[in-house]
Amino acid sequence: MKVEATSDLAATANPSAARTISMGKAIAYFAFSLVINSAGNVLTLVTSAKIHPSFLGAAYWTAAEANLGTAFHWNLFWAFLIMGFLTAVLNAVLMHHWSWKRIIGNMVFMVPFSALIQVFEDFFMGSYPTLFGGLPDARSTGMVIFYVFLNFVGVALIATAISIYQRVNLVLHPADDLMQILRFRYFKGQAAKAMWVSYIPPTLMAIVAIIVTRQFTNFGLGTIFAFVAQGGITGIADKWVFPKLKHQALDVGKPTDND
Repeated sequence: MKVEATSDLAATANPSAARTISMGKAIAYFAFSLVINSAGNVLTLVTSAKIHPSFLGAAYWTAAEANLGTAFHWNLFWAFLIMGFLTAVLNAVLMHHWSWKRIIGNMVFMVPFSALIQVFEDFFMGSYPTLFGGLPDARSTGMVIFYVFLNFVGVALIATAISIYQRVNLVLHPADDLMQILRFRYFKGQAAKAMWVSYIPPTLMAIVAIIVTRQFTNFGLGTIFAFVAQGGITGIADKWVFPKLKHQALDVGKPTDND
């Protein structure tokens, strides 16, 4: 973990204060990352649901938000949107500065992201039978292995998407904005510490959901894989996916005497 943190810091220690790519390119990169992020999140959820008994689980934030949605009878759109907004508020507290521009940016991300989550869930669950009948339940060892593979692919898609839109830094998912703020404002660029601390909010979400539903779902092997490997995959994607795309203007607020 220390090697990874040092490597990540070296790659982003001096991000450009100005944008070096056009707005058109930034929007194109962002749109692409939004689609693959949404697809990856839903793949982790659906593959987990199709194995009985379920042991895969979804990516960490995804699992927590899905469980909280179940607890309060929200569909995925509202679960992701509401928790995204609350995380954006937390980010403002951590920065000691309320920025409507940043909050709106987080919501600009969350609205199409949450909508795409619902679209991909409907697609993979078979709600559009003329296009795709949906992923069937895993009824053989081969299908179970294939779904484990798809689950890990979903995690890789999420990690790759994070790499792209964090480098673009146009608007961010509130959870990734949280990790970035923690990393550069509170942990002197140490990615590992920032990542672990950024998992506190979804952990609290999951605890609330378990208390309400008395069920422990959407957490499993895939969640562990995401917890351990997602940051590393993001670092790899920084180097190999659109390698000419460099980190753009970083803003984590001005330091104060209390920081």
